[in-house]
Order: sequence, then C-alpha cells, then structure tokens
Amino acid sequence: IPIPVLTVQTAPYQDQKPAGGGGLRRPTGLFESQRNYLPNFVQSLLSSIDLRDRQGCTMVVGSDGRYFSRTATEIVVQMAAANGIGRLVIGQNGILSTPAVSCIIRKIKAAGGIILTASHSPGGPGGEFGVKFNVSNGGPAPDAVSDKIYQISKTLEEYAICPDLIVDLSRLGRQEFDLENKFKPFRVEIVDSVDIYLNLLRTIFDFNMIRSLLTGPNQLKIRIDAMSGVMGPYVRRVLCDELGAPANSAINCIPLEDFGGQLPDPNLTYATTLLEAMKGGEYGFGAAFDADGDRYMILGVNGFFVNPSDSLAIIAANLSCIPYFRQMGVRGFGRSMPTSTALDRVAKSLKVPVYETPTGWRFFSNLMDSGRCSLCGEESFGTGSDHIREKDGLWAVLVWLSIIAARKQSVEEIVRDHWTKFGRHYYCRFDYEALEPRTAYFIMRDLEALIIDKSFSNQQFAVGNNVYRVEKTDSFEYVDPVDGTVTKRQGLRIIFSDASRLIFRLSASSSVRATLRIYAETYEKDPSKHDKESQAVLSPLIAIALKISQIHERTGRKGPTMTLLKHVSCLCLVWL
Repeated sequence: IPIPVLTVQTAPYQDQKPAGGGGLRRPTGLFESQRNYLPNFVQSLLSSIDLRDRQGCTMVVGSDGRYFSRTATEIVVQMAAANGIGRLVIGQNGILSTPAVSCIIRKIKAAGGIILTASHSPGGPGGEFGVKFNVSNGGPAPDAVSDKIYQISKTLEEYAICPDLIVDLSRLGRQEFDLENKFKPFRVEIVDSVDIYLNLLRTIFDFNMIRSLLTGPNQLKIRIDAMSGVMGPYVRRVLCDELGAPANSAINCIPLEDFGGQLPDPNLTYATTLLEAMKGGEYGFGAAFDADGDRYMILGVNGFFVNPSDSLAIIAANLSCIPYFRQMGVRGFGRSMPTSTALDRVAKSLKVPVYETPTGWRFFSNLMDSGRCSLCGEESFGTGSDHIREKDGLWAVLVWLSIIAARKQSVEEIVRDHWTKFGRHYYCRFDYEALEPRTAYFIMRDLEALIIDKSFSNQQFAVGNNVYRVEKTDSFEYVDPVDGTVTKRQGLRIIFSDASRLIFRLSASSSVRATLRIYAETYEKDPSKHDKESQAVLSPLIAIALKISQIHERTGRKGPTMTLLKHVSCLCLVWL
C-alpha cells in the first residue's frame, strides 16, 4: 500500500531566523515542547529550494549524535519524501561529521544537505539542538538562502510529511518506499559514516609517511580526544585502523547524546582530560575535536598549546608537505577578519593573496569555488582547504602529522621556528556571554560613534610604559571579489601604528542572549621576547578596550565569561 502524504496545518514562528550559514540553533527543550517547531523550520528550508530543483533531487542528511537527533532525523526523512526529494543519503545511525556531509554532497553532486548539530554547544535534554543547511557546493547556505528560509518561516501555514514512513538507520544499503501520488519510489541510502570521506583523505595525504610516524620503534605517541561527539568513528577508523596508531591513543570515541556531560568544545577550558594527559609528558602530539568534527585543538608535549591563528599560519607555511598542494598549487589564503594577521605574513613571503572576510565559512566557499583560495581559517579553532567547503578538524590534524613527519620536529619546535622566521603574533579573545541584546547593541552603537569620530584618529593611549597611537578605525565591511555582494557591520576595528589591533564584535547568538567578543593582537619580531604570557603582553591593549567600551560599567560584569584577566586591573590608562 502506498504511504500517504499528509498536509498538516501549522502556525508560523517569528524566531526561526537562521544565523550565518543557514543554521538554526536553539535550546533542545524548544524543539521538543513547541508544537511543530522543527517541522516548520524543515519545511521552510525545503521550500527555499525551487520546486524544479527539488523534484527528484538527492540530499544528504547527518547528525552529530546529540540528544533529539534520532527523532529529528525521522522527521527530516518523512518531510523530504513528502516534499518531492527523490533520494536521501544518510550516515549509518544518522551519524555524519560536518566535513563528511560536505564531502558527500560534492562527491555525489547532491542538491544540498541537512546537518543536525549545534556544533560545540552542550547536548542532552538541557542542552542545545540545531539544524544547518548546506547547499550544492557542500558549503553553508549563503545569506540570500538564509534570508529566503526566514521569510518563508514567518508566513508558513502548512507542511508536508509522510508520518508512516519508517527508515532503519542502522542497516547499510538502499531502502525504497512507494508514496501516494508519486510515480517513482522514494529512496534512502544508508552509507558507512566514514568511507567516502576517508577515500577523499587518501587522495590528499601521504598515508605511508604518516603511518611510519605513528608506528615502529620511534613512533610518535599521540592522544586524540573525540569529546564523545561525532568524531569517534572517524578517529578510530582513520588514525588507528588506517594509520596504525595504538587503539588506546583515542579517547571518548563513543558518540553520546549528552557528550558525557561535558561541553564538546576543543579548547583549554573544556578539553581538560586531554590537557592533563599531555602535561604528563608521555605523548608528543594531542588533538581534540568538537561535536560535529569541524573544529580542532592541537597540543604538543607537556601540554604546549598551539593558538588556532598560529596553527593556520603554520599550516600555510608548510603546505608543500602535503601531496595535494604539491599537485594543485596554492592560489590564495583566506581568514576571518578577527583572526590574527599571522597568516598575512606567510602569504606575503609566498607571494599569494590573502582575503580578509567576515566570520562565517560561507564567505570562504565563494572564494574557493572561483579558484581564488586554497586554504582558510578562523580564530575559533576552524581550518580547512578547498578539498571540501567546510572547516575540517581531522584534515587539520593530518596536516599537522604530515608536517611533523616531514620536518622531524616536535610541535613546539615547529611553532618556535615559525615565530623565529615570521615573528610572533600575541593574540587573545575574550567573551562576554549571555548579555541582554539591547545592552550589547547600545554598547556597540556608542563604541562605533566614538571610534569613527574624526577626533579619535591619531588619539594616543599611554598604558604603563606603552604608548599606542590610533592609525585606522572602521566598521568592517566586505565586498565579495567574486559576486560583488556587500556585507556590512561585521565588527569594529581599531588598528594602531605598531600594527596592534583591537576588534569588537557581536556574535550571532544561539538564542535570546547576545555575546560580545573582544579580540586583541600585537606583533613581536624579537625572538628573545617570544616566551611571554599572552595576557601579560596584551594587557595594555585590553585595558584600552575596557576603557573605551565601558563594558564592565554597562553590564555590571567584573570580567568576561571564560577568562578573568589577571593583569588588567593593576594598569593605569591615560588618554593623551
């Protein structure tokens, strides 16, 4: 008997505006308790694809395994069928990393993909859930698509679904379903979560070189933390099975709905299990991944931390270690505006262009599709290349292992050599999270008025023994060199005469609260000054940031959410 296709009446929600890249991220309880909250958004997403392109097309579906993923996957499958999608390719048990989804979309030339993830946000019933739309190039939806989804969501009156269609997500292979009023059967293909992505990695890297690094009498001992997210199967299959790392190299490799109660965010605050293991000195290389596998952190022996902006620059300087780049060449680099300018120095030495974009991978996708950009990254632990259209944590780890194998140096030696050659960019970001949105908006509005005023340019600030002279200020705007699209108000920049920078940016928030981020960067060429604590070096700049933004006075906060800065309070700042 053909499966019925139902049209369900619904009422629109006004809060389903995707953040950058076509993603909606909200508290899981909202998806569970608000009637039709998920179906409404899925319908808006599917309706944003022109009917001609949608009929009979192929789409990819995957999740990071967090709580509510299985229920959501079933709803997505039932609605895709009812909306005329011809074929879905889904990872086994619904599991696919974000890089793997991008890889599969490109490999099979799918119309797009739906990724059920809230990235590095907490899981479980009290955590967050997200739905993300990637378009046919494998990258996050551009702003025009996100806007279209939002416009549809505000007036939605009904959605289409096949509630009786049940897919076995655990069984590899093809499943076909006859639907009412449909000539062709609806097809679902359950694929191995790792296979297609692993085959791509084999074409990029010299697996033999990495295998010889990880095996044998002089093997590099590694410790890889999948943080109970989607990366467990990938780490085990690629690093252990393929590349010979001992099975006990990989920890937290079973995807859990609540990520073991931890925040799946690969940084020094949350990847504490890995950090403690690395501090013991037994392991020469450590890495952690976020829930959906697109972000990563690198640690060296004794817990030596590699700043993500440095990691991007070091990868750029060593691309010749990777067969893919020896074959394809290097056409250009991209970084988000708040990311440190360490990459720019490498680009200059290699005589390749560097593109400074707003935060959001969709901006890099355009550059890569047009052949302008080979490598790109962001300060928030995301790096990738034009092999796919997403940031890719495991790819970055394999690049690092390739560099170590080729250079025969430790992580710390590679970083220090880089600083000696290019200078060190001291850099930090600190976050004021869960702010009342109006407060955050007015802080940014007033700050913009202050720094854009003519009297602010050439202003000098004396902090301790340091004097900083303002050279340039702006509200960052980006003109896409490919299609001419203009993206405005992407953060406030203050650039000083010594190339130090302060950046203030409102982050796209996952729910009703806002996050204000402050970034500080200063450059030090002298190798004898490369061993200082970042916060000690940057504290004069941070003092300026706090003074001009008045953020503590206006929010009642004593410090940022994640990092209380020790050195700021004891500094006296003078406007000259």
